[in-house]
Amino acid sequence: MVISPEDQPRLIATARHALEARVRHLAIPDIDRTLAPDVRCGAFVSIFHAGELRGCLGRLNPEEPIARLVAQLAQAVADSDPRFDRVTPQELAGIDLEISVLTPEREIQSVEEIEVGTHGLIVEQGTSRGLLLPQVPGEHGWDREAFLDHACLKAGLAADAWRRGARLFVFEAQIFGERSSG
Repeated sequence: MVISPEDQPRLIATARHALEARVRHLAIPDIDRTLAPDVRCGAFVSIFHAGELRGCLGRLNPEEPIARLVAQLAQAVADSDPRFDRVTPQELAGIDLEISVLTPEREIQSVEEIEVGTHGLIVEQGTSRGLLLPQVPGEHGWDREAFLDHACLKAGLAADAWRRGARLFVFEAQIFGERSSG
């Protein structure tokens, strides 16, 4: 476990304040320098509205502490995920945040090494690269092959590129966040 149970709500609050500041065009709040200052790893911030994905952005190899990275990602996800419109101030009350703190990726030699529900997946071929977080196949009811197919599609490759020489990498994630009743 990278982020302690005590620091998880503090990291969520950091992300929430950064997201709201960006949406409301306010000054970005100061980052608590005591919040996991030695943790430097990849992370994703996902936002949901009414239970549906509303944005997700991340970085695999950051150079800044996790609290700063999460704040940057929370700001960016408000208006920079090309799949979605900008988050509006009216939506903020219905937005839930989820943070995924990543372990380093490692290349695998066989698809049998992929543990659906435990591993996130990166597919790479040439200059194309696609990533799916570990929680994604469970949210969609995918088995290993569907997970591989969708990671290839996310990379802009043919769904079966994993069968034709694409490189495969796995990672794990510590996932925590908010959940509203609505």
